[in-house]
Amino acid sequence: MVNIKTKKCRLSKYFTFSLLIAAFLYALINAIIIWNYSDKDERTTADVAIVLGAGLSDGKVTPVFQQRINHGIFLYQNGYVKKLIFTGGFGEGNEHSDAWVAKQYAEQQGVPAQDILYEETSTITQENIRYAKAIMDDGQYQSAIIVSDPLHMKRAMLIAKDAGIKAWSSPTPTTMYISFKNKMEFLARETFFYSLYKIHR
Repeated sequence: MVNIKTKKCRLSKYFTFSLLIAAFLYALINAIIIWNYSDKDERTTADVAIVLGAGLSDGKVTPVFQQRINHGIFLYQNGYVKKLIFTGGFGEGNEHSDAWVAKQYAEQQGVPAQDILYEETSTITQENIRYAKAIMDDGQYQSAIIVSDPLHMKRAMLIAKDAGIKAWSSPTPTTMYISFKNKMEFLARETFFYSLYKIHR
């Protein structure tokens, strides 16, 4: 009886250890994929640029969001896209949505209001892209450049593919995540959400 219990205990420990090793390797592989993809800029001419939201601070765009908006404006002003789609809903305590504030910012930088589209209900990346796709469908836009931070691009592009968007990646050329610590924290976060999304997609 003791031997049977001992064997079961050992098997249970071995199984648990094997699962942990498998999970670690899965996460490690995904982290490498995310890192290697982060500087992949596929910019080409497309109908729209989808700029993924990144929150507000005191009612103004955060430095991270500003980098994304600026890159979207660059793509528009240099003829890569005809329209900008800003995404992002209402953060806690904010009077305006991320997307609306981004729209105002872009207009101040010279982008005509008629070339700016936006959605105000998304709170996560999947919703950003899903609602942007609805805007594309309404306007019969066929292709998009996805704009976000470099380490966010792999997950964003996978979601865009699953949403049926013909898309190319164009990460921000500059990012606020410049220190090693910030990069590793962002990479860890993206690895978790990317891995989770791949499992449940």
